[in-house]
Amino acid sequence: MKKLLIFSFLLALVIPAFAQQVTPETLIKRQKRKGLTIKEWNTQVGSRTPFLDHVTTYDSLGRKVEEVEYASYGQKARYVYEYVDATDPASKVSREIEYNDRDKVARVKKYEYNEDGSKKRQLNYYPNGKLESVKEYELIFR
Repeated sequence: MKKLLIFSFLLALVIPAFAQQVTPETLIKRQKRKGLTIKEWNTQVGSRTPFLDHVTTYDSLGRKVEEVEYASYGQKARYVYEYVDATDPASKVSREIEYNDRDKVARVKKYEYNEDGSKKRQLNYYPNGKLESVKEYELIFR
């Protein structure tokens, strides 16, 4: 019984740390973006013809799921975002898949987080799945 109480106490301390994955401000922004698609149009100086420059799409939970960048020849790049928990609006990005102008995978980024929800590590992979590089995040508070 004593072990169960100690375990319950430790669990009560640990769970809030995991729950703080995103700030309340981010959750408010996500609430406003549910199901939103933003199209950005650009016009060159001396021209009257606007062209599609960028499209960002959000899911039903308000999380960014896709970004597409365009150039004069069409799609320049596309980014697809996957989340740690597909049903949790407070979930962090677990994977980002980058596609090139031919809509072929160019790079895959996987993210790891600290217990407090801050970014710990970014692993970058080639399209064939081979590890390209690792980026470590060091947080320094003053």
